[in-house]
Amino acid sequence: METVRIGIIGCGGIANGKHMPSLKQLPNVQMVAFCDIIEERALKAKADYGSADASVYTDYKKLLEDKSIDVVHVCTPNRSHSFITVDALEAGKHVMCEKPMAINSAEAKKMLDAAKKTGKKLTIGYQTRQTAGAQYLKTEAMNGTFGDIYYAKATALRRRAVPTWGVFLNEYEQGGGPLIDIGTHSLDLTLWIMDNYKPKYCVGTSYHKLNNSLNQGNAWGKWDPEKFTVEDSAFGFIVMENGATINLESAWALNMLDVREATTLICGTLAGADLYDGVRINGIRNDVQYTLRPTLNPTGAAFFEGVNSADPSVIEAAQWIDAVINDKTPCVLPEQAYTVTRILEGIYTSAATGDIYRF
Repeated sequence: METVRIGIIGCGGIANGKHMPSLKQLPNVQMVAFCDIIEERALKAKADYGSADASVYTDYKKLLEDKSIDVVHVCTPNRSHSFITVDALEAGKHVMCEKPMAINSAEAKKMLDAAKKTGKKLTIGYQTRQTAGAQYLKTEAMNGTFGDIYYAKATALRRRAVPTWGVFLNEYEQGGGPLIDIGTHSLDLTLWIMDNYKPKYCVGTSYHKLNNSLNQGNAWGKWDPEKFTVEDSAFGFIVMENGATINLESAWALNMLDVREATTLICGTLAGADLYDGVRINGIRNDVQYTLRPTLNPTGAAFFEGVNSADPSVIEAAQWIDAVINDKTPCVLPEQAYTVTRILEGIYTSAATGDIYRF
């Protein structure tokens, strides 16, 4: 396979903001099919990113009938991730599905099972792993720098940045608010660096405290309180089977100044680290405390052959296409994304019941 033929299902915000611009930068990719329930979106995507003979659909199943398509990118609202991905895998396509994997663990498990059954590759769009800082911390963790990582904090906190477009505020379509939208990135990043995917139990809380506020000061304009059916913030405390604990913080709107998004803090027996201000590693050496702040210059490092970019989305796309062409393992495994979805579901369930959720 020299050129990968790709079909895009869902031509809205995430497709235009991430997937299609990133794929367009790769020399061995052709976007040959576009599908959206709003035909005008698919037509515009074809005009902006498609090959000369690209097709346009409003029914994704028609797109999947095209046997020349190698890969499908699923860029739809969360509720439809599972069934579209399963259908695409069963149609013989490799699938990149935008995060989160699914709205709950049962739907995510269907995706995982379909990938195993068909032998096709499945990955989930957690591009935060591809930042220079995350890559550096992962390498340090693999080298044993931190020792046994037993505490971590996964953070995705905004002061007032509620997304007011699309279906972000619709609980039915999305399955939740900031926890499943941006908290999922921080949790994925933290579990990946820890290399720990065995949760034991969790406790969660979620809040609808600011949804009905009319004094909003929101970065993306006014939200409609009547349509704001998801939580505005959610928090979880997760205990892993080996005793490690993770605090997960997520909010679109919170009265605070110390905002951070898609970031992590880890503490191990030998050293700790965070991504709060670049990469900061701390520890004890020669009986003296030290702080290491490596200088990272991702534009000067060829993360993947043929791509010279610091954009995590482009790097993500490049490693994914490389995995397809050369039959490699993609960076984000579906089993890992499944665990992320299980934990998010556990936090939501605990918040709703007021009880501990046991995995």
